[in-house]
Amino acid sequence: MFGLGTPELIVILGIAFLLFGGKKLPEIGSGLGKAISSFKKGIQGVEETGTDLKNSLPGVKEAAQMKETLDQVKSATKLIGK
Repeated sequence: MFGLGTPELIVILGIAFLLFGGKKLPEIGSGLGKAISSFKKGIQGVEETGTDLKNSLPGVKEAAQMKETLDQVKSATKLIGK
């Protein structure tokens, strides 16, 4: 987790407590959690859109099947070559 150990996290939390106070920290934590959740949902939406786009373009499915076939042939030739 970013190379931070327990002592570093305790120092960071202590500084945050001194800067923002005990009443503001839960609000900040809640806002940060909501922001991270929103970011993850956005990333998931982009990935789904990309997948849908790839599947709707002509020739993409055929190219994927061809790649799979080539990968199988490569693995078979490696086995034969040994």
